[in-house]
Amino acid sequence: MKKPLWLRPHLHYQLLWMVYLIWFFWLDATAQPRYIIHAALDDAIPFCEWFVLPYSSWFLLLAGVTALLWWNDTESYDRLVLSMFSGMFFCLILYMILPNGLDIRPADPGRQNLAMSLMRMIWAADGPVNVCPSIHCQSSGAMALAFSHSKLAKNRPGLRLLAYAWAGLICVSTLFTKQHSVWDVVLGLALAAVWVPVLYRPLRPAGRLFARSRTR
Repeated sequence: MKKPLWLRPHLHYQLLWMVYLIWFFWLDATAQPRYIIHAALDDAIPFCEWFVLPYSSWFLLLAGVTALLWWNDTESYDRLVLSMFSGMFFCLILYMILPNGLDIRPADPGRQNLAMSLMRMIWAADGPVNVCPSIHCQSSGAMALAFSHSKLAKNRPGLRLLAYAWAGLICVSTLFTKQHSVWDVVLGLALAAVWVPVLYRPLRPAGRLFARSRTR
C-alpha cells in the first residue's frame, strides 16, 4: 500500500530548486562574459524557431520524470536528484569562475508565428550568458539515465529508447534555436555521463564475487 502524498520520502529535495533558481537568475542578471563559446559547426546549423517546441518540452520531461520516479521508485528518484542537482550547481560555480556567453543568436527575423512568439519570450527571460556547459543538456541527460535505469523502464526497451530520444531531441533543439553552441551540448552531456560508472554500473552478483575470491 502506497503512503499518503505527505508521507512519501524525499519530497523536500525539491527545495533545491529554490536555491538553484535564485542563484541562476542572479548570475544571469549580473554576468559579464569573458569567454565567448563558439564551434565551427555552429555556423553550419541554421536557426529554426520550430525547434523551440522540443526545447520547451524540457519542462514536461522534468516534471514527468521527477514525479514518476518520486512516486514509484525512490532509489531512482534519489539518483536523479544527486546527478542532476550536483551537475547544475557545478555549472553555476563554473559560470562564476569562467563567465561565458554566446554571439550566435540571430537577429529577430520578424516572422509572426507561435514558435517565434515562444522564442522571443525565452530570449527575453534568458540572456546569451552562462551557457557552457549546458544545464539544459546536462539535466536532460541525467533524467534520461535515471528513468532508463528505473523500475519503470525495466524490461521495457521502448520506454528506455523514448527517454534517450526525448533527451537527445532536446539537446539538438538547443543548437537549432541558437541557445547553445555545440561545445555547450557536448560538455553538458559529458557532465551527465560522469555519474554513469558511479550510480549506474551493474553490480556483480554477490555469490559469484565471493566464489571468485575463494579461488584466488
